[in-house]
Parts: sequence; structure tokens; C-alpha cells
Amino acid sequence: MIYLQTLSGKKVLVLGAGVTGRAVERFLNEVGADVVLLDEGSSADSHQSITDVALGDFQLAIVSPGWRLDHPWVKLVRENEIEILSEIDLAWRIKSELNPEQRWIALTGTNGKTTTVQMAEAMLQRSGIRARACGNVGDPVIELVRDSEIDVLVLELSSFQLSWSREARFFAGAILNIADDHIDWHGSFSAYADAKFAIAGMSEMLIANLDDPVVESRLRGLKLRVIPYTLNTPAPHQIGLVENLIVDRAFVSGDAEVLFELSDVKPAVPHNVANAMAAAGLARAVGATGTSISEAISEFRLDHHRLELVAEKNGISWIDDSKATNPHAALAALKSQLRSIWIAGGLAKDAKMDELIKEGASRIKCAILIGRDAPVISEALQRLAPNVPVERLDVELTGLDLMREVVRIAKDKAEPGDSILLAPACASMDQFKNYAERGEFFAQAVKELINAK
Repeated sequence: MIYLQTLSGKKVLVLGAGVTGRAVERFLNEVGADVVLLDEGSSADSHQSITDVALGDFQLAIVSPGWRLDHPWVKLVRENEIEILSEIDLAWRIKSELNPEQRWIALTGTNGKTTTVQMAEAMLQRSGIRARACGNVGDPVIELVRDSEIDVLVLELSSFQLSWSREARFFAGAILNIADDHIDWHGSFSAYADAKFAIAGMSEMLIANLDDPVVESRLRGLKLRVIPYTLNTPAPHQIGLVENLIVDRAFVSGDAEVLFELSDVKPAVPHNVANAMAAAGLARAVGATGTSISEAISEFRLDHHRLELVAEKNGISWIDDSKATNPHAALAALKSQLRSIWIAGGLAKDAKMDELIKEGASRIKCAILIGRDAPVISEALQRLAPNVPVERLDVELTGLDLMREVVRIAKDKAEPGDSILLAPACASMDQFKNYAERGEFFAQAVKELINAK
């Protein structure tokens, strides 16, 4: 317990008082460190600024993942030559010392991360492997590394977490897809893609989406075992689709093994099937059986706000995909429906909308646009799909009141056979607390309207 002992009495600065920062603070207090928690907001107990502490007294700083690499406080920490770790790397050091038999697998991607780690967790648990999903979903990693009852941690990693992390090592990693998102944080799409692909350098093998052009283009030259998955017929050493069967040709002693049927995936839309393939690859890498994978996926259902059917009445489907917080996710949602009244807008995070409109326009009957960056989507529609009617809500409404107005307009435009689809392509914090509240208010407004006499 050499490293753990060095933390006792050490002055440690924790930047960020969110879920991750609080978990790190609890852990460090438990092992006897002298912790100061700082946050720019009002969530830290001390309400101190970094200018209120003597940085020369600190030997270690743990930075929460949402903090930019060039944040002024981070620059001050670096100038004082204080060692900086991410929560992931701190957890890795502790795991290596206290729980070395615990295996870590991890995944990243622009969309589908939470669904895929939950699928992988279910597949492993069904196989009798004690697994927990964590990281960007569920519990912070630091809270689970010392639990000897957990055989495998399935880490969901954001581009922020990967940007801060260097030391952790994964038995298998996966990249689901890479599309415009968080460009405001990373500065460019290339830097964002680089952050995502950092997972390859931390993994012994990589499960990779062969159908994603950005991912596929970056696979060449990687010096590790790569297991591609595809919605096409798989070549040897791949996972893919043969007629209505998902087939493993990578983790088998013979030619191929059926993992599950297409109809087992609900909903069996392309991006969700691809997520199931990625989860199966990760689960196979640490010993899940084909039978267990099949049983787990047939029982699995998406979380709330992910293509969730809120109501269906008079031939009209109301669908909540509020989790579609970037253009790539919104496009997948549009492609899952034949004809949609599309509700979109919010904070675009500097993402471009062109590809979304080019590929999704044929599925859009009309668009109802909300939020600060509604003009960004409106401009792309006018330029690339001028025949799509657009309704912009420039009213000063937020929260439930806004959704009631959106739902009223959508109902007036809908006909039997239409889907009314909330897939905003944007973050929510300009008009809602988060994407979950946005989806919940949408569902409440829908139910109020269709149940009204």
C-alpha cells in the first residue's frame, strides 16, 4: 500500500465540486489526505477561490473532467509545478495497488455510450461475471476500485475524461462513433477526435465501428489488436450482420458463432444494433458467453429519453429522444422514423448542422425550432432543405411552459402516420436544467394535451 500511504497527510487540491469532485474528496478524506475543494460556482463548501489558497503547499491536484485544459486555475496549478491527475488515473493507481485482479474495459464515442456500457454490464452479469458500469454514468470510478466483489468495471469515458487521463489501462476499449460535439471545449473537430482516439493508446485491444467513416479512417496503423464491427457481413476477426443474425468471427475458435438475432434488439434501429455489437465485443473480450449475450440483449430496454415512446394516439407517435444532444444523435433519431415533425434546438456547442440536414431532410415533414441556437438549424434548413417548413419559437418561454407551446404547435401539424420527435441536436441548459428535464416536460405536456377533454 505504498502509494495509498503517501496520500495520508498530503495536501491535495480538488478542482470541481460536482459528482466526480465530491467523490474524490470523500476518498481522499478517508485515506487521511488534507483536502481543499475549489469550484468556480457555489457548490464548494468553502466558497474559496484559487487565489485564497497557498498553492505552494500542495503536492497534488485532482481536476474534474469538465474543466478545460487551459483553464486559468489549471494554468496556475501547472505554474506551481503541482502534479495533476484525473479521477480516472487516481483510481487506476489505487486499483493497481489494492485490487489488481479487477479488470477494466472502457468505451467512448459521440453517441450511444451510456446505452452500450449498460448493455455490456448486462451481458457480463448474465455470464456470471460481477460487472458494474461507471465513469460518465453511474458511480464515479474512484468509488468502485477497492471493491473486491467487482470483477470488471465497464467505464463510460467522455472526451473530457480522456483528455485528462494518461495512466489507466483497459483490457479492451471501444470507439462507437465520432461526430461534431464539444467543439467549443476542444477547439476543433480534429482535437475532439484525437481525444476520443486516446482510448486506443490505453487499451490492449480496440473494438471499433467500421461503418463510422471517422473511426475507420483512423484505424490504419494502430499497433494493437483491432476488432471491427459492422452492419454488413463480417470478415474474419470481425463482428457483423448476416441476414437477421449478429455473428461473432473474432472471439471464436471456429469460423463463426451467432450472438443474437436482430429482433432481440429493441428498438432494432441501425445505431442501436451497432451499440449492441460494440457491447458484445467488449463483453466477449472478458469472457461473456454467446448464450448470455443473447439473453441479456433480448431483455435490455433503452433508458428514458432515448427514443422513448411517450404516447400514441390517432395514428400519431410522440417520441422523446431528448438525449440526442448533438447532430449525430439527432440524425440517428430521424432515420429511425419515416416521417417526423422534428422538435430541435438549444445550445449547439459550435457543432455544424449541414450533414444532419443533408441526410435527414427526407424524414422531416416540418421543423419546430427552440432555444438560443435555433437560427443555426434554421439557416441550415433554408440553405440545404428549403422545402421543409420551419416554425421558430422566439417567445420568452422556458421549461414546461415552452414545451406546452411546442406540443400544441406539433399537434396542429400532425396527421396519422406522423411521428412527433423531440431530438434536439443541441444541449438543453439555455431553457432547461438538463436533457432529462427537457424530456420530462415534453412527456408531461404531451400527456396533458392528449388527455384533455
